[in-house]
Amino acid sequence: MGIDLPLIWTVIIGFGLMMYVIMDGFDLGIGMLLPLIRHREDRDRMVNTVAPVWDGNETWLVLGGAGLLAAFPTAYSILLSALYFPLIFMLIGLILRGVAFEFRFKADEAHKPFWDKAFTWGSFIATLSQGVALGAIINGFSVDNLVFTGGALDFLSPFSVFTGLCLVVAYGLLGATWLVMKTDGLIQGLMRRAAQLLLMILLVAIAIVSVWTPLAHPGIAQRWFVLPNIAFFCPVPILVLFTSWAVVRSLRRDGQAKPFVLTLFLLFLGYTGLIISIWPHIVPPSISFRDAAGPEQSMGFALVGALLIIPFILAYSAWSYFVFRGKIGTTEGYH
Repeated sequence: MGIDLPLIWTVIIGFGLMMYVIMDGFDLGIGMLLPLIRHREDRDRMVNTVAPVWDGNETWLVLGGAGLLAAFPTAYSILLSALYFPLIFMLIGLILRGVAFEFRFKADEAHKPFWDKAFTWGSFIATLSQGVALGAIINGFSVDNLVFTGGALDFLSPFSVFTGLCLVVAYGLLGATWLVMKTDGLIQGLMRRAAQLLLMILLVAIAIVSVWTPLAHPGIAQRWFVLPNIAFFCPVPILVLFTSWAVVRSLRRDGQAKPFVLTLFLLFLGYTGLIISIWPHIVPPSISFRDAAGPEQSMGFALVGALLIIPFILAYSAWSYFVFRGKIGTTEGYH
């Protein structure tokens, strides 16, 4: 029995995208939460919590994109054609955010507010674009003979815009709980309150998406609500409710790292629900990961490189988070 290369690459790309959402989500969230804080010193503390790690977090996005090109070139060509505008805007947002991140520390007092706004808008544009792309993927694409046949604006729909706003709330929640873990005093108190509000909004959004998606897509409804699938998948929404309750309880009981860890698990559950809804399609509603797989020689060659580099990415990420553990002080540096 040979190695199932398409399945292995699907797991690798899925893992890379999940790691990106987990690791880049909270620093995008911090950028969007920046306007809640008035004082310059407090804003600097917020940004300093991610200064040592933020650029490494986006390594996972590069890994996911490069892996998609190497292993599933057909899916790569369709998705980039269908999602040209949201992906372009995502890159613009990430570039704007990256430039603002560096310049805000070097600018004089007169120009610092401009770079703070650029950091916030870059974070918002990148997050909204990712959420719109996610909604478009759930909706599916018009494909004929493995070629995208839709229009440039087919990605845009009420559902995709709504999922974009949902991701803004989700990343904001991640950012708020990260700041609860990494700061203290007034910032932490404000972020505890913000996290509880964002969690309530996110739960309402999840409920709307959970109703909207099966109503709009009978195939997804059949996936979730027929026997025996419903018995296997019902733990996901139950765990969402239980985890949300645990997040609120931890926030109210002066939890430090626990709210952030629980929020990560909450987003993982949402990611799991997405996989359940579209599996085994890599380009919904009709192209599976096996249909889109490239030549086995290409996948095998690229797999060697991926298996060599992924442990290094995990190792240096873990080491950087370990070195910069603890809370950020009122001056530059960690306690």
